[in-house]
Amino acid sequence: MTGLPARALVRDHRRHPWNLVFAVLGVALGVAIVVAVEIANSSASRAFELSMETITGRTTHQLIGGPGGLDEGLYTRLRREGFRDSAPVVEGHVRIQGETFTLLGLEPFAERPFRDHAVGGRDGRINRLITEPGTVMLAAPTAARLGLAEDETFFLTVGTTPHAVTLVGIVSTDEPGLGGYVLADIATAQDLFRRHGRLDRIDLILTDERQMARLREMLPPGVRLEAAEARTRATAELSRAFHVNLLAMSLLALLVGAFLIYNTLTFAVLRRRHLLGNLRMQGMTRASVFGLIIAEAALLGLVGSLLGLAAGVVIGQGLVQLVTRTVTDLYFVVTVTQLALGPAVILKGLLLGLGVTLIAALGPAWEAACVSPREALRRSGLEHRVRRVLPWLVPAGGLLMLAGFMLVDWPGQGLLPGFFALFLLILGYACLIPPLVWLMARLLSGPLGLGFGVPGRLAARGIGAGISRSGLAATALAIAVSATVGVGIMVDSFRSSVGLWLGQTLQSDLYVSAPGRSGLGVNPVLPDDLPARVASLPSVAELSTARRVPLYTPRGPLELMAIDPSVQTPDGYVYLEGASPARIWQRLAAEEVILISEPLAWRKGIGVGDSLALPTDRGERTFEVVGVVQDYSAAQGMVTLHRTLYDRYWDDPGVAALRLSLAPGVSLESGLSQLRALAVTLDEPVLITAAGEIHAQSMAIFDRTFAVTHVLRLLTVGVAFIGILSALMALQLERAREHAVLRATGMTPWQLGGMVTLQSLLLGLAAGLAAIPLGILMSDVLIQVINQRSFGWSMIRTLPPAVPGEGLLLALTASLLAGAYPGYRMARVRPAEHLREA
Repeated sequence: MTGLPARALVRDHRRHPWNLVFAVLGVALGVAIVVAVEIANSSASRAFELSMETITGRTTHQLIGGPGGLDEGLYTRLRREGFRDSAPVVEGHVRIQGETFTLLGLEPFAERPFRDHAVGGRDGRINRLITEPGTVMLAAPTAARLGLAEDETFFLTVGTTPHAVTLVGIVSTDEPGLGGYVLADIATAQDLFRRHGRLDRIDLILTDERQMARLREMLPPGVRLEAAEARTRATAELSRAFHVNLLAMSLLALLVGAFLIYNTLTFAVLRRRHLLGNLRMQGMTRASVFGLIIAEAALLGLVGSLLGLAAGVVIGQGLVQLVTRTVTDLYFVVTVTQLALGPAVILKGLLLGLGVTLIAALGPAWEAACVSPREALRRSGLEHRVRRVLPWLVPAGGLLMLAGFMLVDWPGQGLLPGFFALFLLILGYACLIPPLVWLMARLLSGPLGLGFGVPGRLAARGIGAGISRSGLAATALAIAVSATVGVGIMVDSFRSSVGLWLGQTLQSDLYVSAPGRSGLGVNPVLPDDLPARVASLPSVAELSTARRVPLYTPRGPLELMAIDPSVQTPDGYVYLEGASPARIWQRLAAEEVILISEPLAWRKGIGVGDSLALPTDRGERTFEVVGVVQDYSAAQGMVTLHRTLYDRYWDDPGVAALRLSLAPGVSLESGLSQLRALAVTLDEPVLITAAGEIHAQSMAIFDRTFAVTHVLRLLTVGVAFIGILSALMALQLERAREHAVLRATGMTPWQLGGMVTLQSLLLGLAAGLAAIPLGILMSDVLIQVINQRSFGWSMIRTLPPAVPGEGLLLALTASLLAGAYPGYRMARVRPAEHLREA
């Protein structure tokens, strides 16, 4: 891009610098969002991979038991039978200074073949770890971050119970995967987690098939031999849908940015048609014009992409904390100690920014190259040609939307058809907006003339007369606003669905539970005599018991819920498939049948009448599915069964929660006081919670989980706002000569400023109103297709008035700001200055 044409473009950018600035910012923000999400996703995924690699070490296989774990006598038997490369492990989640860690209880003398860091202590630190109770070790970076030194005593929390431990060793290592772990002797871990005599798993190094076959023959029922890599992969797969949806949100922002870039570049070509026509008359070929526009777009995309990379790193640092917290809340504990900013992330950001910019520039470049010098110098020819195309945009848009609707119903669970359907629907709807804007301008010309006089009539007619510009600006604005409306409706629908589900689920008045949630290495239970003592209280009319435990299957982990029901229990579920609730629970009590959650049914492709195989302490057993219920508490899937069936196949007699219904006439305060008086007499702490409090806590967790989505939505709004401001300012500034003619014919500065502002508001109103149906359509695809195929959750679509109202307000605000500056400028500049412009 050299010589006279390049100097002409540079001069044009100097005359209109804000158009260039807004275009670069639009590219930069779009790239920044994608890069930030990629950094956050990659950092969380890489942290999990590194932690698994570090902790798994050279392990090839693992012995896994049921909810109660493994009897430690099995490890002794393995050693006696010659399986020397075996190591027992007890693990669980603990909190230190508000951070969640995985405490790993190991047998140091058995660890040398598996993990180097576990035998890396020197100067008797490993001996102290073995011989002194309540001692732990930390990686050097973790100890430094927490401000802990050797021989310092500090508190770690298991469930809700704090325990004093002593840091007897700091592991000097450059392995980032060790940052989320606390190392302890296996006896210390068993004490902290109250798992005396039990193990979570036994790590093995097996390379001989005959050795594996011999091991399988000696295993007791309920114990499985699994490949360590397969279990790690199945766990990581749980969060895949979450990461994919974050990527989809970022790509949606980039798609909005692409439309705005296209809009900006098209305006640049339209504004410079006279300049390009002069260059063509001086001998510049069509190919040269095409190359000139593409080169300009490439430079714009490169600068915007580089700025976006820098901004993406800054945004990614904050986003990674939100992503990590969400993954920890929903799936598994992950600790990110460093950002995954590799060459692949940088290259992806550059390629996306440049690629989207160049693709968006193809249409404007082709328009600039194809126009003849004579047509370029005549504005009326362009408008006449555009008006002839308008009627054809309606069937074209309809066909594109029809193709999108057909893809929405594409069978299977793949996400790609859903994303492509969303793109076709947006593109098809975009084709409908310019004809609608032209029609609106024709219809409003008369009423605006009556209300505002000549300036009002000219404002409406100006939109129709310049439909090549106004239609494009309204389309870009509508698409940008619709993205924020669609995501806002989706989040509100999800929140409302969760709220309704909680209202249905929380049928009891009060809940008593053991501190902490069953999970990795932690299976809290209530005192054995507590259910009977609570049932005997005069304030309690009835109670049910529950035991929720994680179940690791060869096809991935899921949650298992064992219920000893009360009369109200059947009413606490939302049944999607199956017979009547009463009949379902009759079968649950009498037969070997189960309830499964909607995500599990979706992922497995099973329903009522099908069977599901589950590993039990008696070996693998197959259970018939008697019903499918709605559940938002376990993304990996939930299996609900009667307590008698659970006791038949699992050796886990504990009860983790009680659900109480108060007797008629007993107030909530009275029931709470009686339970608290009983809790004081217990040797172990219990949690007593009212249903309303659980509802509020659950919704707070939901809001925290969707914090990252709200951040991405705000960033998308930022992209849209900058693009909108750029498009509408370019539209009004491009009409400076027309406005000068009106001034010269007698229109006052205030009338001209009012006309410009009114015209901008009309475009904003048209785009805002057009954005609402598209936003609703986008939300339907996000809810019924993208979300359903990602997580298996169905939800009701709500339409909160605030979300469309916010979208309309965004469009009107942007259009008002965009029209205010040109109106102010035209009111102050002398008409002769613009009349002299070519």
